Amino acid sequence: MLRYRTFCNTDPPILTALWRSRAGQHGLVGQVSPDLFEQLVFAKPYFDHEGLILAFDDGRPVGFAHAGFGPNDRLDRLSTEQGVICLVLVRPDSAQAEVAAGLLERCEAYLHRRGAKVLYGGGIYPMNPFYLGLYGGSELPGVLDSDALALELFRSHGYQQIDRTLVFHRRLDDFEAKIDRRQMQIRRQMVVEVVEDPPARNWWDACTMGDFDRIRFELIPRNRGSAVGWATFRSMEPAGTTTIGRATGLIDFRVEESLRRRGLAVFLMSEAFRQFIRQGIMLVEAQAMQYNTAALGLYGKLGFEQIDSGRVFRKGEGGRGKGDV
Repeated sequence: MLRYRTFCNTDPPILTALWRSRAGQHGLVGQVSPDLFEQLVFAKPYFDHEGLILAFDDGRPVGFAHAGFGPNDRLDRLSTEQGVICLVLVRPDSAQAEVAAGLLERCEAYLHRRGAKVLYGGGIYPMNPFYLGLYGGSELPGVLDSDALALELFRSHGYQQIDRTLVFHRRLDDFEAKIDRRQMQIRRQMVVEVVEDPPARNWWDACTMGDFDRIRFELIPRNRGSAVGWATFRSMEPAGTTTIGRATGLIDFRVEESLRRRGLAVFLMSEAFRQFIRQGIMLVEAQAMQYNTAALGLYGKLGFEQIDSGRVFRKGEGGRGKGDV
């Protein structure tokens, strides 16, 4: 018989075992531990025991789901107007559809009790309170196409797909910076400065990105004006951990609108890639929404290859998506 309850402080080993039961599922970090859950989930200042639901079948743990909230428009505090089902994970040797449906319904009830009128299925910035570093890649991608259980779950419970995310990789072992007249001219006019561990842009970034080492590359005119562009990357593993085959993820990129389409973006990213190669980082991951033609064009010029995609789901009227804040 299925039974559900909210999170208890003794549950981290149970969650770890459930996670490991899905070993090999694309998009789930393989090496998890109670300490990693503590760092990336439970330690968040807005973590609420009531939003994390566990499922048991005759006493055996068979799944969990986690619901939370995103920030207000100023990104300086939590807002309960819009909720997100961050993750639904069920053991493969259980009645998956039934367990997942029960978890989802209880997550929705929790969000509605707190005042949410719009619900998202799968985390996507800025509706990304938990699981960065555990699910997806450089950013939360909504629901990955490889996550068949979650895709069917949201579709069958009234959620509508509102957007798609595309995930890209660029291996750096064969990278060679483009050299042409335009790039040589940019090099004479611009310099790229490196900012280690840049300050968070706002409270929400501090909450969601604070567990990762970050580096920002700033594009600055040689006459020492202010930055006209920047690219910020995060380590693909939490601070204080190491992995074989180091990787980094692009999380923020901008060139001033008046200076776009002049090759500056290619120059800035190429300089970042040079720095990563010197550091022994050989893989860069990036993510873009399907209609972001500028980002997609840049990734194509730099030799990125699409390796996955995700879907953004929403239930209810209104709401905001990536790029609306």
